Amino acid sequence: MNAFVRLAGDLPSVQKSFFRNAVALVIAALTLLRNRKDFHFQKEGMGFLVLRALFGTIGILCNFYAIDHLVLSDASMLNKMSPFFTLLFSWILLKEKLRPVQAAAVITAFLGSLLIIRPSLHFTDFSASFAGLCGGIAAGAAYAMVRILGQKGMNKTFIVLFFSGFSCLCTAPFLLLDFHPMTWVQLLMLLGAGLAAAGGQFSITAAYCYAPAKEISVYDYSQIIFATSLGFFLFGEVPDIWSFIGYGIIIFAAVGMFWYNQIYQKQKSS
Repeated sequence: MNAFVRLAGDLPSVQKSFFRNAVALVIAALTLLRNRKDFHFQKEGMGFLVLRALFGTIGILCNFYAIDHLVLSDASMLNKMSPFFTLLFSWILLKEKLRPVQAAAVITAFLGSLLIIRPSLHFTDFSASFAGLCGGIAAGAAYAMVRILGQKGMNKTFIVLFFSGFSCLCTAPFLLLDFHPMTWVQLLMLLGAGLAAAGGQFSITAAYCYAPAKEISVYDYSQIIFATSLGFFLFGEVPDIWSFIGYGIIIFAAVGMFWYNQIYQKQKSS
């Protein structure tokens, strides 16, 4: 998705966000219509559904802004702070137990992100890095809402549908006021971003509905492998040494947390 967004060129982040969500909206609507016999609307949890959509929209806009102004792998890695913030919000809101080792992993990952952000006096670069980090925080809050909705038995497809529709409604007025004409190539790139995002959205929603954040967050970090590879082959981007150190620290924290969870579960069951 990030690669397609960058390939779409110089378009406003709001416009890119609209098309990204419009594709997911259509796919979710068609899926829900196909399985309408099994769907039952639930009023319970609507507040969390709205919060999921709001945080998700903020996360996308911040992430797209970062993608347009940073090295692709840097923007992707900052967005991948979201699993750690999901862990924190799940601990605060769901009372899912956060052990000292997991808390240490969150702190370690945040310190790793600072090596990627590297605040400077160049406001444009720093604002893009800060936006990327805010996008990760918002996405983490959104996934925590998904976890709550999953526990309440909310239909996974409806979660995606509501979020996509909410985001489209929020961005539509800005799109109408400041629409930038697109070439066919740009339109195809945005449709590609929407298809990739829809696949990821359905997958991550199902994951957080079925399992605690502490058990699945580590798998989200495989994206950095693809982001770095695509950034190199498509855009000739080579992250500097500090970024690689930051990536290594965050991935080390994530993998270490995963191993710890596995060992803890074995000890608990024995």
